[in-house]
Amino acid sequence: MSSDTKYFNRDLSWLRFNYRVLMEAADETVPLYQRIKFIAIYSSNLDEFFRVRVAVWRRLSALKKKKLKPEMTVRPKKLLRLMLKEVDQQQRAYGKILNNSILPQLKKAGIILYSGNSILKTHQKPVVRYFLSKVLSYLQPVMLTDDTTRAPFLENGLLYFIIKLQRLDQDESLHYALLNIPSDSLPRFYRLPDIKSRHYIIYLDDIIRLNLSYIFPGYRVLGCYSVKMNRDADIEIEDEYSGDLVEKIRTQIEKRKVGVPTRFLYHGSMPNDMQDFIKQRYQLQQEDLIKGGRYHNLNDFMKFPNPVAPKLEETPMPALEKKPLDEQLSILDSITRQDQILHFPYQSYDYVLRFFNEAAIDPDVSQILVTLYRVAHNSMIANALISAAKNGKQVTAFIEVKARFDEANNLKWARKMEEAGVKLIYSLPGLKVHAKVALVIRNLNEGKQSFAYLGTGNFHEDTARVYCDHGLLTGNQQLTEELARVFELLETKQAGRPFQQLLVAQHNMQQRFLEMIDREIDHSSKGLAASIVIKLNNIEDQVMIDKLYEAGQKGVKITLIVRSICCLVPNAAFSTNIKVIRLVDRFLEHARVFYFHNLGEEDLFLASADWMNRNLYRRVEVGFPILDSRIKKELIKILKFQISDNVKAFRLDSSQQHLPNNRRKVPVRAQVDTYSWLKKQKAKH
Repeated sequence: MSSDTKYFNRDLSWLRFNYRVLMEAADETVPLYQRIKFIAIYSSNLDEFFRVRVAVWRRLSALKKKKLKPEMTVRPKKLLRLMLKEVDQQQRAYGKILNNSILPQLKKAGIILYSGNSILKTHQKPVVRYFLSKVLSYLQPVMLTDDTTRAPFLENGLLYFIIKLQRLDQDESLHYALLNIPSDSLPRFYRLPDIKSRHYIIYLDDIIRLNLSYIFPGYRVLGCYSVKMNRDADIEIEDEYSGDLVEKIRTQIEKRKVGVPTRFLYHGSMPNDMQDFIKQRYQLQQEDLIKGGRYHNLNDFMKFPNPVAPKLEETPMPALEKKPLDEQLSILDSITRQDQILHFPYQSYDYVLRFFNEAAIDPDVSQILVTLYRVAHNSMIANALISAAKNGKQVTAFIEVKARFDEANNLKWARKMEEAGVKLIYSLPGLKVHAKVALVIRNLNEGKQSFAYLGTGNFHEDTARVYCDHGLLTGNQQLTEELARVFELLETKQAGRPFQQLLVAQHNMQQRFLEMIDREIDHSSKGLAASIVIKLNNIEDQVMIDKLYEAGQKGVKITLIVRSICCLVPNAAFSTNIKVIRLVDRFLEHARVFYFHNLGEEDLFLASADWMNRNLYRRVEVGFPILDSRIKKELIKILKFQISDNVKAFRLDSSQQHLPNNRRKVPVRAQVDTYSWLKKQKAKH
């Protein structure tokens, strides 16, 4: 990258983030089973990247140059080459980490994962028994011919073997066969009997490999190679202004299963004649074929058995209680007196569930409104909304049916809620609703009383155990009144009066952020202290990046904590005074936090929004101010831990390399230190 390039490419930046995930898998100071989880996360991330982002660039590369946007600085074909080159380098590192570090460390701990075509004699009978009793019923072998019009379909992301066979009779002719590996139906890893306190585990793949003679009697197996097809999984709704959107989404979900290939992953030892046969059989181009290892879908390592648990795992961090919320029988009564902030996963998500459950049964509650972007498969929150509707409450749920890869689950819950009497409002034309907010309205003798939950993360009790997010419970009238207007906007599509407290994308969010940055620039130009700290998942929007460049050049001290995509280039002549930190640890950093010094007044906002084009221009997002000084201090303390982290945080340089952050000798690990600090605060109350 040249020194005058002002913006990193978003996809190459994302790949560098995924490499940072891989760095955690390589770190031998990390507990072994946590390293295995990072191996799984890296693999899962990369799969989605090929299903969505590579698919986008494949489509663009097929367009004629005249149809491409003139501002596109990197041509699609060139970018695809750069991405695949980066992936290839990372995959080589991945193989070394797994085979040269993780597997030997498992063996040292007495856990042997078989890898190859031989197993101990003691395990041969158990493997055959398991194969014949369980595995065989899921197998669907198909002999392949040269007829491309009848090629067996390879489902997106599933595992298969391509097998080369030779007849044992006088014919001795060669044949190819396709065989599924049913890891979608059976566990990928199978525990075998222990031998002398050593624990043995085998891949489902190898159980099948060792028993191919049962599947292909009369043939000699000359080669067996695992393969996987990734397909275009990006859903496109061409005209959201007409027709039944829900039905369109259902149709597109089905199309996702049969999308065009974006990656055909194959075992690198596969001979050229087999590769040529596959290309011809499935009408693939050479660039579709990506060399991989013996095993694919290593995201299955997320469920790798631990026969010595809890050894080799991270020290547990049990979710902490929030004493002020426990002192009152009613959470609604508690937040009438004072706002409360929750920090997940350090503090219990049960308080959010209690908020909805209490609202569902409180006889004075008349109305509940909520935005749902992603919900758990067995969502207790959705069940609480169903209970509320059955209890006679007026419940309105705005459900986003375009949340990628959660469309089917959201549609399932939409149907259940609608049947129970919940009023549903589906996606807005041309927009996604990404806000994470809820409003509860009580009718009392003295009038209406409103309560709000405003969060940075989804209403999802499962991800709340592993995503770092903040949630504000408040009875503040200014905030609840404006939130009621947000829900009016979603229902009527009319904006009404301007928002003063809340930052709402499409209305005032970007403008307010720009104004607050300009205010810091003005203070700096007068020789006054000026600083900004912004924590995001992603930053891409060039308007916001250019404004940060301007602020840095005018002397404003800027610290960005960016987990994933960062298109801003730090440490360049045009980005003075800007530091970018990437923090990756056992929990996924997911909160969006915006701090502006403001001459010591310290304005602080939380939000659901990144500074991506999609968030600022094509989504409904809600940001909210922290008005309680006690909560503001708490959040600033957590931000300081993250800025000072020198264990899991790395500084990004102008070539997207990860450099040490905060060279002080005293170790700071933000997630551990945050938990310890919150635990001490709990003890004080």
